[in-house]
Amino acid sequence: MDDGVDDAKGVGGVGGADGVYVGNAGKDAALDRGWLLGHFREPGDPRHSEALEVKWGVHPRGERRAQWVEGEVRTALLVLVSGRFRMEFPGRSVLLEEQGDYVVWGKGVDHSWVAEDESVVLTVRWPSVPGYAVPGKSEQTAP
Repeated sequence: MDDGVDDAKGVGGVGGADGVYVGNAGKDAALDRGWLLGHFREPGDPRHSEALEVKWGVHPRGERRAQWVEGEVRTALLVLVSGRFRMEFPGRSVLLEEQGDYVVWGKGVDHSWVAEDESVVLTVRWPSVPGYAVPGKSEQTAP
């Protein structure tokens, strides 16, 4: 009997044709460098959005952004789910170490990051615009 309840455990999610997508952030994120929602999804996919981007970031200890983001044109919210995660801004460093700690930065704020311990973070950025991936690489692990 169909009880109308979707199981969200399948890699790649379930559905979409009816405007509803059910997935698992950890599994789906692994397919696209952590990104779950944004302009990079196909039009018609419920996860396609020009308004915002959502990332489920799973970072091993020592991983850092390969280069600073400069000339930022978006606003962002980063929430620590687990671990210890450091955000770097010009002249300021912010350590997130308790579940639920978060930081918000706006347009024009350059930034980078490093996972001080194995970390999971949820990032929401708006609007969704192309051009911020580091060419030829995503993130790198510190020596």
